[in-house]
Order: sequence, then C-alpha cells, then structure tokens
Amino acid sequence: MVVQLENVSLIRDGKWILQDINWQIEKGEHWVLFGLNGSGKTAILNLLNAYYFPTKGKITVLELEFGKTYLAEKLRKQIGFVSSSLQEKFHPDDNAFEVVLSGEYASIGLYETPTDEVRKKAIRLLEELGCIDYANRNYNTLSQGEKQRVLIARALMANPSLLILDEPTNGLDFIAREQLLESVERITQNLKAPTIIYVTHHVEEILPVFSKTLLLKKGQVFAAGETKSMIDSEKLTQYFNVPVKVQWENERPLLSKLSVKDTVNS
Repeated sequence: MVVQLENVSLIRDGKWILQDINWQIEKGEHWVLFGLNGSGKTAILNLLNAYYFPTKGKITVLELEFGKTYLAEKLRKQIGFVSSSLQEKFHPDDNAFEVVLSGEYASIGLYETPTDEVRKKAIRLLEELGCIDYANRNYNTLSQGEKQRVLIARALMANPSLLILDEPTNGLDFIAREQLLESVERITQNLKAPTIIYVTHHVEEILPVFSKTLLLKKGQVFAAGETKSMIDSEKLTQYFNVPVKVQWENERPLLSKLSVKDTVNS
C-alpha cells in the first residue's frame, strides 16, 4: 500500500477542513485527485507530505505510519512533489540544469558538488522530458510549461516512490498543456515509474493512465473508484449539482454544461 488514509479529519483555525477521508492507493496505481477550489485538495497534499498531521484518523504513506516515528524528512525524500509554488523559491541565477541537479539532494538550490553519475542522470531526465535544449538557460527566463517540466525532472532525480503533480498545467496554453501531459504519460511507461497522484480541477486533463479517481467536495470524499465510473455525466451532475455532459474521445473526457433546453429534452 502506497497511501492509506483511514477516517482522517483535519481542523485548522477552528474549522474542519477535511472530514472522514478514506483513501487507499496501491503500488502501480495512478490516481486523479479531483476537486474544485476550496475542496480540500491542498490540505490532503500537506498531510501526505507530513506538513500537517491529522486531527483524527490514521495515515500511512509508503509504509510509514504517522505518529509512530519522526518521519517527515525520511518520507519527503521518497515523495516527488511538483507544485507551481516551488517556482518562487529557486535562486534567480540558477539555470534549469542546476534546478534538476538539486533534486538529488532534496534542496532548494545546489549546495553540493554533483558526481558525474548524478550529472548523467540529470541530463537523461532533461532529455526524456524534452528540456535539454534549455538546460543552460536561467530558470526564471523559462516559460511556465518549461518550468513545470524542469520541476518534474527535478522530482524524479531522487527516484521517488510517489510522485505528486499539483495542478501542473495551471497557466499553460493548449499546446504547452498537451506537451506537459505527454511528458507525464511517458513517465508512467517506465517500468520503474513511481505511483502518481495527479491533482486537478480540469476534467480534460485526465489521461488514460489515471485509471482511478477520487472526487473531493467540501472536505469530504464524494466518490472514489474507476475513473470512467467517476467521470461520467450522471456522477458529475451530482457532484457539481449542475447538469453536465461527459463525452469520451480518444480515451480522454470532455465536459460541457447542459443548457435548459438540453435538460428538458433529456
């Protein structure tokens, strides 16, 4: 079991942010964590990374049970975390290659001298993720999509068992989004690929490799299971409380809101 949350609740500033969350992720599974803004997605990610601890319930991540040992440092070395919030933390003079190298040491900034082996690994990841052409460019000068691919390469440097992609396509245009999603799909094709949690509130980003989906709503699990059962017209109409239609094309879902006329005719 990679992730196991049992009846997990979280209170922050006197308010319940999460309530009675149950979620199990087995090795080899790739999940979508789907929720609207304010649904509690960030709170769950903070729990998985041991930045928060549950008010109630039991959490086990990568066989480390919260509360049994000091696990934060050990746990985070096994989790690759990609979020746009990281982009602001790098030194303005770091180039893309240096940012990727820093992932080997789980540091923001490169403070150690990488071995030849570490450098070769970073170059391979830059090539696999289509970043090698701008490896020597200043990270701050890259486009949003380029930055995100560099961050994914950085996250993979430590050979994580769990890779969390937190809304990685935010701010990307259609072409940049699809290029990034292609990179994510390539990662899953590796025999040693980590388990991936893909966090989003955009249905159209859900790739075929994400066979499981958890729908989070107002801090609670609305539903969880096979993606095609979760991402369908009836389920999402209930979830949004608005009539919607889901159409699958090329194993990808498309979401549209039904008009009053469509609702009456159906």
